[in-house]
Amino acid sequence: MEKEHQIFGIRAIIEAIQAGKEVDKVFIQKEISGELMKDLMKVMKRANINFSYVPVEKLNRLTPNNHQGAVATISPIGFIELEHLVESTIASGTKPLFLILDQISDARNFGAIIRTAECTGVNGIIVQKSGSAPVNGDTVKTSAGAVFNVPICKVEHIKDAIFYLQGSGIKTVAATEKTDQNIYDVTLNEPVAIIMGSEERGINPSVLKIVDEKAKLPMFGSIGSLNVSVACGAFLYETVRQRS
Repeated sequence: MEKEHQIFGIRAIIEAIQAGKEVDKVFIQKEISGELMKDLMKVMKRANINFSYVPVEKLNRLTPNNHQGAVATISPIGFIELEHLVESTIASGTKPLFLILDQISDARNFGAIIRTAECTGVNGIIVQKSGSAPVNGDTVKTSAGAVFNVPICKVEHIKDAIFYLQGSGIKTVAATEKTDQNIYDVTLNEPVAIIMGSEERGINPSVLKIVDEKAKLPMFGSIGSLNVSVACGAFLYETVRQRS
């Protein structure tokens, strides 16, 4: 973790959150307590900040400084509001192409997806605040700097974002093997948002229920799935092909 992208100390983290800093995640020492820690928990809950309990050894590896049992990671980028992203994209006259990531948790997968998104003209990426990979050093490196070029939105709930996109005239297409429809049979030459699921469980079943269409990639080998960043690339480049 780059030192300029972290904050250590309970009070410093509280102040950063209250100041509106883009805090991605807070690592908290196991079995630690106290009034100041209770204050931190309250502030994180109000701001919907991701956190996890870790051994003190992990915190000591993150920083040699007096961390007081808490270290936070700070995003190197700012995030954009969903409404502003959609409205500005439509107003620009371009055919909207958005990418929704349903709790993809690996920073390197996230970075690889951002890199492909930048190469294929994606107008913005939408992620959920909880359960999603942070924008950290691994993300920046794997994206080859594309993370600074593609707008990223953080939303409270993926489903609410989908409803908003649908209400704005944008079709939502879920990449899932739970369908008989091939990606090459889906019309992508229109305003569209492609949804990719997490590495572990794919797209949440409750999300699949509300999308406009589902599509899968043809698989001919004995392995039943692709890495999510590879699958995402296949979907995005089929979109490029149809729009060319």
